[in-house]
Amino acid sequence: MIDLYFAATPNGLKAKLFLEEAQLPYRVNPVALSKGEQFKPEYLAISPNNKIPAIIDHDPLGTDKPVKMFESGAILLYLAEKIGRFIPKDIQGRTQVLEWLFWQMAGLGPMAGQIGHFNIYAPEKVPYAIDRYTREVARLYGVLNQRLEGRSFIVDELSIADIACYPWIVPHQAHGQNLDDFPHLKRWFDTIAARPATIRTYEGVENVYTPKHGALTEEERRVLFGQGAKR
Repeated sequence: MIDLYFAATPNGLKAKLFLEEAQLPYRVNPVALSKGEQFKPEYLAISPNNKIPAIIDHDPLGTDKPVKMFESGAILLYLAEKIGRFIPKDIQGRTQVLEWLFWQMAGLGPMAGQIGHFNIYAPEKVPYAIDRYTREVARLYGVLNQRLEGRSFIVDELSIADIACYPWIVPHQAHGQNLDDFPHLKRWFDTIAARPATIRTYEGVENVYTPKHGALTEEERRVLFGQGAKR
């Protein structure tokens, strides 16, 4: 059994999507970010960076001691290696999957998160920031679109690269992007969206990058975007 510490952000949805694709037994432990539950000592013992997702694997390979993990990319890689799926065994395929996994972690996720913040959550419009991050996300979408030309998935078969990237494309409207401008990306996106595991993952999940979610109280804003909990 895997305990998934979860909120419905793109990073949280990455871990949930993997578990659904792999059909691994798991239970969801919701973490209410706007209430500061990510700063509770018991959660910090699992995720010292006070972010989601995190997992506890109660049935790890090679040890009877549960494995605790934070950081969504590390979680995807750990689980893929554990079950021997969603990452190629050959060196060429494995290398490419790792490249695109880290591309998402270092580029697509942070930049998309920034434009999502400035478009939805920022208390005032900052034109320079909106323009800068909209352009950078468009560039990144273009990189992925070019990669997907003539390919069904980012690297041969469905892998943790696809699972990592897809949830960051879901809120494309909040990113100021039109998928019609990226036809290969759009085809891939529609393919992933139609998979049963994706449908199960997103069932009942609200897009956190909507104006409704941006209407925060001052206390919620302090918890989410301040310097963290007082210690």
